[in-house]
Order: sequence, then structure tokens, then C-alpha cells
Amino acid sequence: MTEKATFIENFKNRTKKLSVDIILMYNELKKTEATRVIGYQIIKSATSTAANYRASCIARSKKEFFSKISITVEEADETVFWLEVLKDSGLATNSTIDPLLIEAIEISKVVSKARKNIVFD
Repeated sequence: MTEKATFIENFKNRTKKLSVDIILMYNELKKTEATRVIGYQIIKSATSTAANYRASCIARSKKEFFSKISITVEEADETVFWLEVLKDSGLATNSTIDPLLIEAIEISKVVSKARKNIVFD
């Protein structure tokens, strides 16, 4: 497997793992109206990040890749937002949120860079 192919597979796994970790984190939160609303939003954005990254990996053209990776960038940023809201509101502890937030920010940076590096002919 090439270095690029290895990176892609590892990154698919990272985005999926973040989705699963966020689902598991949500399942441990005290259920209130606020945590239910935020939980719904963050689970949607995290799983969408993973799904759209996978879709971008099988894009049939640069334009399709750009479209899918753009959605991935938006969803990854939204995931960071919801994690920050959980942290800032005190609905989840720093020890619970911080590792997820670090990973979400790193994922957001990687997909943002991928989008910026696209060159159209």
C-alpha cells in the first residue's frame, strides 16, 4: 500500500473513531433538554464528517472531491463548535471533552488543508 493510501485508510478510521467516541460520550451525559439537543447535533455532525470524508475518497472528479471535502470541512468545524459548547456550558467535564476536542480540531485542520490544496485545471 502506498503512503497516500495508508494515510487515507488511517484517516477514515480516525474520523469514524471520533464519531463512535462522541456517541459513547453522549451516552454518558446526564440527559437534559440541552444535552439532548446538543447530543443530536454533535452526533449528526461527527458522523457526517466521517461519512463525507469517505465519500470524498471515492469521488469521480476533482469537482466532486471538492464538493464532498467542503461538506467534510463544514461538519468537522460544527463538531468542534458543539464540543466547545458542551465544555463551556459545563454540561461535560474537561477531562471528557478535551481529548475529543483535540482530535476534532486536528481532523478539521487536515480536511481544511486538503480542500485548500485542490488545484483545478
